[in-house]
Amino acid sequence: MTLLRLILSALAIAFAILIVWAIGSGTFSEAGAWLMSEPWGLVSMADLYLGFLLSSLVIFLFERRWWIALLWILPIPILGNVWTAVWFVWRLPEIARRLRASA
Repeated sequence: MTLLRLILSALAIAFAILIVWAIGSGTFSEAGAWLMSEPWGLVSMADLYLGFLLSSLVIFLFERRWWIALLWILPIPILGNVWTAVWFVWRLPEIARRLRASA
């Protein structure tokens, strides 16, 4: 479990570094305009937001208090899957425990 949490943490940090690099290297508005003008760009955006929705659903169903779930869900469209990875690292032991108990 600890190894998986470390791997997820490393991936989240690497992704955050990639985001910072992209912000410093390009123009977000130009890249976004290009992305939205391409069919596969639209597919990628739809896939991204479907992932946000599914992650939000998992978080909402998992957290025992709705307001805590909202604290985790609301930043997802802004911070993206880096934030989702942080939630998974934080909650992975409890997720595993609940899944084993329900099996």
